[in-house]
Amino acid sequence: MVTNSFIPIISEEKKKEENLGSIEFQVVNLNHMIQRLTSHLELHRKDYLSQRGLRKILEKRQRLLSYLSKKNRIHYKK
Repeated sequence: MVTNSFIPIISEEKKKEENLGSIEFQVVNLNHMIQRLTSHLELHRKDYLSQRGLRKILEKRQRLLSYLSKKNRIHYKK
């Protein structure tokens, strides 16, 4: 049975921050997805589609972090 692993993250972040579309929440969500894909790729080394997806997620996180560093240095350091 597949469980939704985003529910605990959303509930934790919702307590801290009301806006689920914020840059900070998106970065936390991407970090969680990166951890899941990394553990998947440790088992399935030749899953090239997942490797491509991981690269895309890493690029998106990098873009969000650079945007956050320009707009709000205080939240970027956290």
